[in-house]
Amino acid sequence: MSPEHVEIAIVGGGPAGLAAALYASRGRANTVVFERGIPGGQIVTTDWVENYPGFPSGISGAELGDLMTKQAEAFGAIIRSFSPVQALSQEPDGHFLMTLEEDEQVLADIVILATGAVPRKLGVPGEQEFTGRGVSWCATCDGALFRDKVVAVVGGGDAAVEEANFLTKFASTVHLIHRRDEFRATMCIQERCRANPKVVEHLSRTITEIVGQDGKVAGVRLASTKGEPEEFLPLDGVFIFVGVDAVNELAKGLAEMSPNGYITTDHDGRTNIPGLYAAGDVTDNELKQVVTAAAKGASAAFEALRYLDEQTTCTL
Repeated sequence: MSPEHVEIAIVGGGPAGLAAALYASRGRANTVVFERGIPGGQIVTTDWVENYPGFPSGISGAELGDLMTKQAEAFGAIIRSFSPVQALSQEPDGHFLMTLEEDEQVLADIVILATGAVPRKLGVPGEQEFTGRGVSWCATCDGALFRDKVVAVVGGGDAAVEEANFLTKFASTVHLIHRRDEFRATMCIQERCRANPKVVEHLSRTITEIVGQDGKVAGVRLASTKGEPEEFLPLDGVFIFVGVDAVNELAKGLAEMSPNGYITTDHDGRTNIPGLYAAGDVTDNELKQVVTAAAKGASAAFEALRYLDEQTTCTL
């Protein structure tokens, strides 16, 4: 059976991928988005997005992802949920061959990688053992499980401080642990969190071990970065927000990457391979927000359409 042919294949259905799908389909290109899960990306696990333009009162992450999906579909983009791409290679004629589950193959004129990033792990004893039994990377998903319990949030950026504040809806106490002596989160987010009496700050502290009892989290061991004594903090749950790692497996062997594994692109999303673009959190752009991911997705699609037109003209 011959591979399915599409003009523009977008791998990843987060804000970057959906924005790219919107622009590509509006440009009348045959556009298919391959998403390994539910469209929307990491925003669907975010309780509230208050810094996306056009929503002055904010909007839930799940609703924003759903609106983006429907808008792309309205212009003709095909969204294939639960369709993970297993491998990507470039053919001698310049086309890209994608292999999906059950050896299904898709031949694309252009590929836009919008595979995003995944939460980074601490890499400490007990983290893997107690994942799903008190260790989590999603406050929106698991916060309700810790009603009237004591939890910790690890991290100092926007995500960590925002999720600490969100968890106070359920937990009796939220310990916010950060390895530096000050948080990196936007000041207005810090101020809102500090005004919440349920949040207790632990600066200049790192977790050295997640300790369990009876098959679930019982606490963490905290080390000081300033030489102070180690302490044990009793807990029912640990939520980890210490950054993300690029989902870059498909680009390995094709696109150039930064030393920390992000795909290198120019301002318009071009990689070093003609016809291969990247956008969103998988790229080496510094600011990783919904609005910047969407903007980069739009730029990549715009340039992909221009490249597609050039290739079509050359073959006439």
